[in-house]
Formats: sequence, C-alpha cells, structure tokens
Amino acid sequence: MADAPLLVFDFDGVLVDGMAEYWWSARRAALALCPQCTLPEQAPPGFSQLRPLIHKGWEMVLAALELSRPELNLPDYLSHYDRHLQAALVRWQVEPYTLQRSLEALRQEAIDTNPEAWLALHQPYPGVIERLQALSQGGSPWRVLTTKGGAFAQQLLQAYGLEPEAVDGHEQGSKPEVLLQLSRQRSHPIWFVEDRRPTLEAVRATAGLEAVRCFLVTWGYLAPGDLADLPAGISPLEPEQFAAPLASWP
Repeated sequence: MADAPLLVFDFDGVLVDGMAEYWWSARRAALALCPQCTLPEQAPPGFSQLRPLIHKGWEMVLAALELSRPELNLPDYLSHYDRHLQAALVRWQVEPYTLQRSLEALRQEAIDTNPEAWLALHQPYPGVIERLQALSQGGSPWRVLTTKGGAFAQQLLQAYGLEPEAVDGHEQGSKPEVLLQLSRQRSHPIWFVEDRRPTLEAVRATAGLEAVRCFLVTWGYLAPGDLADLPAGISPLEPEQFAAPLASWP
C-alpha cells in the first residue's frame, strides 16, 4: 500500500486468548489477599461474563474476590459494573495499585519458576501468528498497545517468534494517551485494532485522534450487543478480513 498504515493491536482478546491465565493469576492474587476465600480451580462462568467489562489487570483480581461472595448478584453487577467496582474496592479495603502489584508479582513468579507452564495458559487466536509474520515480512509496521504489563506481553510475543516495533503496556498510560503520542510522532496513518468497544469509543471521543481508523474484532472478549449499531469510525473486523490484504479492510 502507498502510505502504509501503522497497525496498533491490542493484545489480550485480539492476538491472544489469555482467559485461562487471567483466572489462574487473578485467583492466586485474590487468595493471597484473602486466604479464607473459596474459589474454584477453573474459571467460573461469572468470570467469563465479567471479562468483557474488565479494563485493567487489577480489576480481574477484584472480580475474583467478588466471585467468592455467595450473595453476589451477578446480573446486577454486569448491568452496573462501574458502580460495583468502586463499592468492591471499599468492601475489600484494597487499592488498584496493590491489586496490580500483587497480580504482576504472581505472574513474574510463575514465569521465573515454570515459564513453559505459564506460556501454555495463553493461546494465540487462529491465524494471528502467520498474519503478523506476513505483515513484518511485507514491511508493514505494527506494534502492540495493551493494559497488560508490557514486559509480560513482550515475553509472549518473543515466545511466538514475533517482533513488533514496540510494545506499550499500562506503564505508558491510557490507550488514547499513547495513540496521541504516536499520532504526533508518526507520519503513517494509524489503524487501531481492539476488542473492547468502550476503549474504541474513548479513542473516537479524544480530540486529536479523529483520523485514527478503529476496528472492533469479532473474535475477542465481546459483551452481548457490542457489535450492534457501531458508531461512525468504528468498523467490525472479521477473521477473514484480518487475514486479507490491508487494502481490502473495511
């Protein structure tokens, strides 16, 4: 393509299905904070239902703590997630920073002690590795923008033999902030590929990012109705379209 775009990919839910690792790490972090809590080894259905609403890693730990409560009203929690999130912080007397630090410490311990087992908890989505390799071979620049710790995403990408031009984790700021920095530094048009509709809507609402093309993948951690009535500037991206030449993307 003339004037090839800079492709910016979210990580979890776009490139990799990490649901098993999410629960594995969140459960252990929750039990470290509340040893008397009872949580199953396998992710309960409620965790999968909450996942599309979760924005940052620390929220996963809080979700695990909340799912240990027998009296939890999950439908109401799903309908009023932000309100319940704040109430849960008060209920468990924790801070986001503490939860994030606990989560990342457990992840690092898992990587240090048994990296193969930790890697096995992640599954790249079908065709993703081959597509990203083709982008690199074709000279199309791409990078990763994630709310996961950047070092953890980088280790996974290296294990898959993938080399993005950069990995921006939560340490670099919010996704709109990072995209704004990129838009000021780069002459390439920016295409942002994400599985969380509220994140794309936040990007569309950010002054200075009007020219960023936004894509909502259909294979990620979507909430019911996420693909319905998408606002202008956000296009659904099917697996077949993702695999196709960039010139044919919606």
